[in-house]
Amino acid sequence: MSTTSSDNAAFLDTLRSVVGRRHVLTKPNATYRFRKGYRFGLGDVLAVLQPGNLVELWKTSKLCAESGKIIIMQAANTGLTGGSTPDGNDYDREIVIISTNRLDGIHLIGEGRQVVCLPGSSLHDLEEKLAKIGREPHSVIGSSCIGASVLGGVSNNSGGALVQRGPAFTEMALFGQMGTDGKLHLVNHLGIRLDGDSEQILSAVQNGQFPENAIDWNAGRGHDAGYAQHVRDVDAETPARFNADPNRWHEAAGCAGKLVVFAVRLDTFKANRNPAVFYIGTNSTHDLEDLRRHILTSFDELPIAGEYIHRDAFNIAEVYGKDTTAIIRYMGTRFLPTFFGMKSRFDIAVQRIPGISGHLSDLLLQAFSKILPKQLPARMCEFRDRFEHHLMLKVSAELAAPVKAYLENWRSQTGGDFFACTPEEGKLAFLHRFAAAGAAIRYRAIHSKTAEDIVALDVALRRNDRDWFETLPQDIEDKIIVKLYYGHFFCHVMHQDYVVKKGYNAMAVEHSMLPGLDARGARYPAEHNVGHLYDAPEEMIEHYRSLDPCNCFNPGIGKATKKRNWVAESV
Repeated sequence: MSTTSSDNAAFLDTLRSVVGRRHVLTKPNATYRFRKGYRFGLGDVLAVLQPGNLVELWKTSKLCAESGKIIIMQAANTGLTGGSTPDGNDYDREIVIISTNRLDGIHLIGEGRQVVCLPGSSLHDLEEKLAKIGREPHSVIGSSCIGASVLGGVSNNSGGALVQRGPAFTEMALFGQMGTDGKLHLVNHLGIRLDGDSEQILSAVQNGQFPENAIDWNAGRGHDAGYAQHVRDVDAETPARFNADPNRWHEAAGCAGKLVVFAVRLDTFKANRNPAVFYIGTNSTHDLEDLRRHILTSFDELPIAGEYIHRDAFNIAEVYGKDTTAIIRYMGTRFLPTFFGMKSRFDIAVQRIPGISGHLSDLLLQAFSKILPKQLPARMCEFRDRFEHHLMLKVSAELAAPVKAYLENWRSQTGGDFFACTPEEGKLAFLHRFAAAGAAIRYRAIHSKTAEDIVALDVALRRNDRDWFETLPQDIEDKIIVKLYYGHFFCHVMHQDYVVKKGYNAMAVEHSMLPGLDARGARYPAEHNVGHLYDAPEEMIEHYRSLDPCNCFNPGIGKATKKRNWVAESV
């Protein structure tokens, strides 16, 4: 890197003049929680910026991009594959992370039939705002992504727990794109006519100034309306959804940080009132697969959600995710980003104390969880003792009676069982399933003397795969302490976390698993995107290259080159 210290000092001063001194972070301790991924990813940065409005985001991104800096756009930093943080320190330019967490804003249009979301808007806030008018967003809180941003989901075609709606997708967005002229250009494809220069357009979007006659209601799709029929095709040889599916890439959708996205326009949906939740247990994967196929093909309406969890993941989450379940149960999801921020700052502080465990916060939280009251309903725990495989099935009030009748017949013909949940049982069942996603991280921290690391896979299985439950070769099995299987069962998307024994290289263990997945016709990652953990297929690399010809934004994702202008890495 040829930039001098004096050049950088002047550059940082310019950034401070735009966003304010307190929102340009340069000290390692201050930047740590932004440059450290939730599970993976860590590297050095020149600065972390926190613009307070869209005009500041435009000015700072232009300054960084046109000054030859690498830009990593970061939303909530809840990703599991390191895609919104640096990956080591082998970059050929200095890195600036632009955090959008101050850029919250959600504007309803068309009486709430659609929304325009700014970069820092969270899924939680969107759910709350729409609930007041009886509507829901495309995705709801789920999996590991409590606290996740709306734009992060769109940028990565994230999936989620809802069976009917598929990956996050839109054809309508406002974004900045680097041209071959080395300049950042503002592109308005929101389908809303906005007059003036770039800053005037961005100010109007910031303030939600959208005259009704400026909105084009035929501008494009605000979600993948064909997914509901797509997922019903249970005899298809291909998975229902996965990140490398080019059918769901469109500018901001699937851009993976290769654009500066200022706003997206999305569809909303009529909320389900009084849904029913059934808790299902079985020791036969074939019986559970028969249930899946029947429910997807035999009813006029699809279920709302169908979440799977294996007994081992149930048990690990009960112990190592208990505090997460309790926090959400009693304090709601709104508190979680604050909680994780406090935890990160605590971890940074204790790192400087010699002889103190780097996992001290996890050790303390785990000790705290032991004094918490039991979180799980007795009927769930009784099913845990009886059954290896568990399914939480949520359906609309209208679908509840016919589904219950089918489940009674299914129970009479199999060794499985079910019960209709009370509202509190249904809430806790799904919370427990979602807490499983972080349980492996806590387990690793608590058992650092015997656990080396985690392999975390999210896998899209073929829609016609009847033998969906994994059996590992013994030589791989011998390297693993515990396996956690959970996922979005009706979409055949499985999350598979493995705690690797001390002394084994987790990356090597992961690579040894991939040929088996390839042989099964699976695709991965299914919904957390390639980040810095997965090799992106060539078609995906070309997609990123078309969005970002200078390789200025988030270089290296998909294990592509980190070099300027996509120069090939030397061998």
